[in-house]
Amino acid sequence: MNDSWKAPEKLLSTILNKDKRIQLFKVFLKNETDMSFDWFHMYFQDEAADRKKKKQDFTPQSVSTIMNKLVNTKDDNYFEPAAGTGGIVIDHYYQKCLKQTLWDYRPSEHYHILEELSDRAIPFLLFNLAIRGMNATVIQIDSLSREKCKGIFFVQNVKNDALSFSDINIMPYSEEVKKEFNIKSWSDERYPEHIENKLEEVFDAKSIERIKEIR
Repeated sequence: MNDSWKAPEKLLSTILNKDKRIQLFKVFLKNETDMSFDWFHMYFQDEAADRKKKKQDFTPQSVSTIMNKLVNTKDDNYFEPAAGTGGIVIDHYYQKCLKQTLWDYRPSEHYHILEELSDRAIPFLLFNLAIRGMNATVIQIDSLSREKCKGIFFVQNVKNDALSFSDINIMPYSEEVKKEFNIKSWSDERYPEHIENKLEEVFDAKSIERIKEIR
């Protein structure tokens, strides 16, 4: 049991090392290629969820599917608070984004803003997004209070290729970023600087426009 609780920290360390992350993705995909669901749902809920303090119980796959079928939107922007390890957004990605063939699907046409508070859930959420080549901003924060944001991850498929993995960057802890994402305060506990792309690649004009649109 002790080892399972160390898994999120170990996974995050791997996720924030690009070479190790890509190697992990390739090994993982040799054993699992079904992108339609959150592979970590049952593991996380059974082994790592904090039911006592954070009341973490994840949405069943069947409910996620129904929810996404009911929300018949033409908008390519997506927002979800309390995203957990990504079960609902993955189902949305599979139903809405991959309704086209892989050859027609362009990741740049879809943008996701996700919020999650849990240190344990964040690594699995980032894994799920990046291995699918999705574009997303992941904000680690209490969605209601907007206080003590620990960090903001920018997940970007730089190649805009359906078969490519996403890069992961951590946005600066600046007043501009705080204002853009409606954050009241930064947490004293922060992530180290982590940039995998050039500034113009991370904050390209289209991405900035999408951030403003969804807000």
